[in-house]
Amino acid sequence: MTDARATEQQEPVKAERTPRRSGEGNMHHPATHSGGLFGLTLGALGVAFGDIGTSPLYAMQTVFSLDNNAVNPMPLDVYGVVSLIFWSVTLVVSVKYVSFVLRADNDGEGGVMALAALVRTVSGTTARRAAFALALGVLGASLFYGDSLITPSISVLSAVEGLEVARPELADAVLPIAVVILALLFLVQRWGTRWIGRLFGPVMVLWFVTLIALGVAHIATRPGVLLGLSPSYAVFFVAERPLTAFLAMGAVVLAITGAEALYADVGHFGRRPIRVAWFVLVFPALICNYLGQAALILDDPRAVSNPFYLLAPSWARLPLVVLATCATVIASQAVISGAFSVSRQAVRLGYLPHLTVRHTSTQESGQIYVPAVNWLLFGGVLILIVAFGSSSKLSTAYGLAVTGTLILTTTLFLFYAAAAWHWARWKLVLAGVVFGGVELTFLTANLTKIAHGGWLPLLIAAIVATVMTTWQRGRRIVTRRRIDAEGPLRTFVDRLNTDRIARVPGTAVFPHPTNETTPLALRANVEFNHVLHEQVVIVTVQSENVPHVPRGERLTLDELGHTADGIVHLAARFGFQDEQDIPEVLREACRLSEELSVDPGTAYYFLSRISIERGRQRGMNPWRKRMFIWLSHNAATPAAYFKLPIERTIVMGSRIEL
Repeated sequence: MTDARATEQQEPVKAERTPRRSGEGNMHHPATHSGGLFGLTLGALGVAFGDIGTSPLYAMQTVFSLDNNAVNPMPLDVYGVVSLIFWSVTLVVSVKYVSFVLRADNDGEGGVMALAALVRTVSGTTARRAAFALALGVLGASLFYGDSLITPSISVLSAVEGLEVARPELADAVLPIAVVILALLFLVQRWGTRWIGRLFGPVMVLWFVTLIALGVAHIATRPGVLLGLSPSYAVFFVAERPLTAFLAMGAVVLAITGAEALYADVGHFGRRPIRVAWFVLVFPALICNYLGQAALILDDPRAVSNPFYLLAPSWARLPLVVLATCATVIASQAVISGAFSVSRQAVRLGYLPHLTVRHTSTQESGQIYVPAVNWLLFGGVLILIVAFGSSSKLSTAYGLAVTGTLILTTTLFLFYAAAAWHWARWKLVLAGVVFGGVELTFLTANLTKIAHGGWLPLLIAAIVATVMTTWQRGRRIVTRRRIDAEGPLRTFVDRLNTDRIARVPGTAVFPHPTNETTPLALRANVEFNHVLHEQVVIVTVQSENVPHVPRGERLTLDELGHTADGIVHLAARFGFQDEQDIPEVLREACRLSEELSVDPGTAYYFLSRISIERGRQRGMNPWRKRMFIWLSHNAATPAAYFKLPIERTIVMGSRIEL
């Protein structure tokens, strides 16, 4: 049974002595990557902008297909829609995310979970605000998993649906082709994207240049469509047809899907490359294409059936399908990688059990593969594609996941701006009204689609949030009961020195969550075998509320009141993006301290594992107890996530009732 305390977050240990440093650790920063600004910008184009960059495939088409074509392809509606799209992208993406939210990075890392941890950190002694921030982070992460299911489905399906325009006789092959592409995408995750990832940037550059070319060609035939950039057309549309405009807002939000990815990927590329890529290429490309689609619809109202592919001449549509499919695969890859990253963050923050995490690159620590998440996503994506059958039907389920995440990010950002930047009240109110007002409108408009598929992201979010809160609650209960069984560590060490326990050659390492209590494996070894190794190292891995902890600030050594008994406690602090490698921690500790001499290659590692059984004690509902026990059964082995050698790892267990 999995050790439910392995994910427990600890406060920094008060050390008696800190190992000497051989050199200050330098934090990883995107700016240090080779290739400079150009290389980072190209990389950002290939990763961060895939989702929002492929939204022209379905956003405009969805607007004009809502509620049996409630939005008409007439000038009032077309100019109003393109104005709403332009100003939504400008306010939410250009102003909110690119100009403000990117500045609120958690030690270089972004995303809703990282922002929640950051708000918790800056909240200080305000426990209620910190708890509220983490609750919002859990909800945001839950909605992100819904987004991770829907984005690959709708993106790839909308791209392949171009065959219906380019080759109508292949219409029946759209669904099977999309399934095959997605199956291959999820199958290759285990090998990583190191090699194919190098093509992502150039392919996305070609994609955005194509968006510009397609749009400009039609803008040139009807330059008056540029008037749609004026906010007056959006206002006039809302005033003249308020209900239609309200319904349109439920689909206009599809134009800003992927905005959260810009923030989530700030740790990989930095703020400046993302801003350069957005303002120099992505933003102009998107607006040009939306204006081109508007011009096409004004010229030929029948083009609302698929305005994106009809922008291209007939000879170019099949190559455009291929390029669009490549772009949507890249967008899907970014979301899948994001789901892996969010899962690892949730594990480190104590909201999920330990998962098997495999690194797919020897150079980039952020390139990981989480098998359980990968196959759950794949199964969900297949169910969605088969159940909904088309991108237009899937779009009704998409909006709520997006708008929910937008609002949560705005709320957390305002908390952070108030606590860390000390924004004046009028600034907070202004930002809340402008950003929150737009996003609440999006959310309200999408609530009308709950019965038509909008329930899906809510259901996914509810399931994920229930799992996360159940694990966190159960972990805390098991922790309290285990502490009672372990007993104080210093008292146990004093007894060992008094009783003169027989010592045997070798080193025993005991991973343990704290320096306050005795590892159950250590207590069992002494009480049943009546021996103790010459060297005993108790290692506590502490997950901090920051993405990375510098190596020079990571380790703290404590001799537990006895200087020559060979028993020490080593605390190792890690950020939620750092690799928790205990053998490497021991090597680093030996380099920093002359008094600690341990060979991780010959040491034996003793794990304390507990068998959790459902009891009658209060504290959790019976169904939550069953869920927690099931999660414990299916958690990854500590030997895997602590990088322990299997051949020298001994597991010693005990039983605790939940």
